Amino acid sequence: MNKFLLLFSLLFLIPNYLFAHCEVPCGIYDDELRFKELYENTATIEKSTKIIIEISKDKTPDYNQLVRWINTKEIHAEKNQDIVSQYFLHQRIKLADSHSPEYKDYIRSLELLHRISVYSMNTKQSTDLKNIELLKDSIHDFQHHYLKEDK
Repeated sequence: MNKFLLLFSLLFLIPNYLFAHCEVPCGIYDDELRFKELYENTATIEKSTKIIIEISKDKTPDYNQLVRWINTKEIHAEKNQDIVSQYFLHQRIKLADSHSPEYKDYIRSLELLHRISVYSMNTKQSTDLKNIELLKDSIHDFQHHYLKEDK
């Protein structure tokens, strides 16, 4: 029985503890890396979308490749949504009281992050390249707002 308990602990409890790091208030953040990941994911979405369009035009499309590129596009869109939610909304954007001077900045951050999340979703739903441009613009706008840079 003790061996079973030890094995259970090793297989189920320790990995959960190890991977919970992201919501531990450790103070180790790399905002620039997250922006780089957002742009890289978006570039992958764009490449995937263009290849999906090309494959779809073929008289005899390679459905295996088509499915692979659709999955790639969806995975990278979800990665963007995870960064928005898990990193920025859960950890980096601090709640602001509606009467505080920071409230306007807080609302702007929420708006821009919501745009990134929705445009990422839109890239999953279609091959309209306009959605990718809107996504890129939203990431750019949020990056400059968040880092307090002039456009």
